[in-house]
Amino acid sequence: MRGRSLVLLGLLAFVVVAAGVIWRRSVGVAQARTLRELRETRGSLAATEAALEGAIRDASSRARLARTVEERLGMRIPPESLVIRLPRPTPDAGR
Repeated sequence: MRGRSLVLLGLLAFVVVAAGVIWRRSVGVAQARTLRELRETRGSLAATEAALEGAIRDASSRARLARTVEERLGMRIPPESLVIRLPRPTPDAGR
């Protein structure tokens, strides 16, 4: 091989390596963008989950349920003198 051929092969190798580096960086930037979007989505979903859990807690509170039961079903909460509290059975009581 002569000098010109070696220079041409060297330049060709440089171009191939440079193209590989540019391609790898482009892929890395695209993946970083995707990860950033996924993190933002996860954050918004966590906020939505917290809001929904709060709404569930509010909707299932005893005061709200009592009002709903009275309005929609026509039922009432009995006075404490009429309520009988039964103890919960212990798991080993059946032995």
